[in-house]
Amino acid sequence: MIQVRYSTSPSSAETATTADLRENFLVTDLFVDGEVRGTYTHDDRMVVGGAVPGAGEVGLPAWSDVLGTGTHLERRELGVINVGAAGHVVVDGEKFELDHLDGLFVGRGSEVSFVGAEAAFYFVSAPAHATYPTQALSHSEVVPVALGSAEAANERNLFRYAWGQELQTSVLQFGVTVVASGSVWNTFPPHLHDRRTEIYCYVDLDEQDRVFHFLGQPGATRHLVLRNRQAVISPPWSIHAGAGTGNYAFIWAMAGENNAYTDLSPVALEDL
Repeated sequence: MIQVRYSTSPSSAETATTADLRENFLVTDLFVDGEVRGTYTHDDRMVVGGAVPGAGEVGLPAWSDVLGTGTHLERRELGVINVGAAGHVVVDGEKFELDHLDGLFVGRGSEVSFVGAEAAFYFVSAPAHATYPTQALSHSEVVPVALGSAEAANERNLFRYAWGQELQTSVLQFGVTVVASGSVWNTFPPHLHDRRTEIYCYVDLDEQDRVFHFLGQPGATRHLVLRNRQAVISPPWSIHAGAGTGNYAFIWAMAGENNAYTDLSPVALEDL
């Protein structure tokens, strides 16, 4: 099962109803036992999805009617992060064990399947112009970048898995940011990057907690309310920032014509 989302304009977001915002930008119901589900966005042609193997093994679907290829990765590369308990991903017959928040980059042309009774795999794919080697990305081995402060309620650790350095990709960047206990804000103050689409997937929230995610152009922001394992599409013209009611983390993934991680434009608070 795959959904399709079309590109939107800043003006349409500014005047949209809450239902319109949720229909255009919110991605829900990705994680269903025994299934692989996805959403294709026309913004930088990204696909986000969830794979929950349950008792069996599930393959990465081709979704040929949307992607126009015989296999999913025929013209794409893939990033995977396990948001559940331990499991493994099989790439061209090779097994890669992934614990909670461990990641995996898979190069163009590979065949992929997912295994793990208690695992839940979040994945993102993007068009690729070249093929780069598959590489496991252990969360415990990535040195985080400390950002924010407790005083500003935005203390967090940024784990960069694929970010334009060290690991080579065509366009895909992804990683995990873990917000410190007692802090609420992520990516704050916010920023823009006109040359890339970014998608957030919020994870590790308790059932009763929510994240208020802010989007839109500076000076005309709107918000969505997300629960655990829901994602939001952030077009290049939109800020992306959020505040949670409890502890949480989020997976960020980007694709576009520029894969320099620091290619962004800060937004001053007085401009919001």
